[in-house]
Amino acid sequence: MKKIKYLIPLYLLMCNSLSFGQGCTFAGPYVASVPISWDGISNQKICGLEINNPSGHCIKLSNCNYITIENCKFGPSLGEGVFLSNCTNIIVTNCSMEKVESGVVADIGSGIKVINNDVKNVQGPMPRGQMVQFGNVSGTGNSISYNVGENILGESFPEDEISLYMCNGTPTDRIQVIGNWIRGGGPSTSGGGIMTGDMGGSYILVQDNILVNPGQYGITISSGHDITIRNNKIYSMQLPFSNIGLSAYKQYTIDTYSDTIMNNLVNFTNKDGVTNCLWNDGNCGTVIGWATNAHSSSLYTSVLPLKIIGRAVAVTTPITDQKNSTINAYPNPASDHLFIETTSDITNGKIAIYNINGEKLIEQTVYNTTNQLNIKKLSLGVYLLKISNNEQLIAEKKIVVMR
Repeated sequence: MKKIKYLIPLYLLMCNSLSFGQGCTFAGPYVASVPISWDGISNQKICGLEINNPSGHCIKLSNCNYITIENCKFGPSLGEGVFLSNCTNIIVTNCSMEKVESGVVADIGSGIKVINNDVKNVQGPMPRGQMVQFGNVSGTGNSISYNVGENILGESFPEDEISLYMCNGTPTDRIQVIGNWIRGGGPSTSGGGIMTGDMGGSYILVQDNILVNPGQYGITISSGHDITIRNNKIYSMQLPFSNIGLSAYKQYTIDTYSDTIMNNLVNFTNKDGVTNCLWNDGNCGTVIGWATNAHSSSLYTSVLPLKIIGRAVAVTTPITDQKNSTINAYPNPASDHLFIETTSDITNGKIAIYNINGEKLIEQTVYNTTNQLNIKKLSLGVYLLKISNNEQLIAEKKIVVMR
């Protein structure tokens, strides 16, 4: 197992919930951190970091499980905002990413949830350039939902904004692609909004997404079975790369059957200025519900708000350290022991360490002006040190434990 070389998370960041369901609801403050690369790590949280990486990924996790990445900001980076390899039970939520190769890429995994994130101006190019890409993700607990992706032409190079490559849910727990907002694609002539069944796939639900000018296509099934696409809205104006709004077209020699495409509204204009909303090639078997899809002439860019990225800026309320120049804790980050220097006027003092869930793990009486805490039993991560006098809190500081 590789050692964790760097971990500089920010603890106790709270934000008000917003009324909207899509996108990130946190806007800082963040703590600057070097890129993080973990192998074989479990049961950890990465919170409140700002990371860029001109030579690779912001966060790379390999063979990890039960990791939560939240309230972070990633980019610019040469690689992904978050890259997952052979990981299980990973949550990426409430993060903002901009000018990354792709937002989140999961290569082989299960229990991967990418929810309520903002991703702007992915850089690609092909085969990268996604807000989220799942490759060989299977089993239960997989979701790409309520994210917001925006690409400004000339500032980005997206491919498929959401890509599902050889991904298979289960009959009772489909891979969910629900409630995402996507705006902007191109200039790629092959990329678009939501790609399902790329080189096969099964038991996938694509529902209640809204796409505006997503690229060459809006939503498609390219092969696979038991894939459902329903209740989505897709709009595109005439663009040099626009082609088709909603399609069922088997691109691979893979059995394709029992797919459903129903109750979707589309208003899509191709590069020649021709309305080109729906295409069923006929090579996917009987597509259930195909006749219920409709061209909607009332569907325009206004189906999405003018501002879809960064809507949380004005409502974040952070809780920061209580500053007290007479309290000093070192080293920080710490490994086995932590030293706390206090003032001589503490007469009935306590030192306590709490975890991220607010549980008290260590408590010790303040004996003199320099106190030592044994923290060998603490796991790697971030904690809150609280110092009180006569049961009144006088200082609190964030403590990072790493080895």
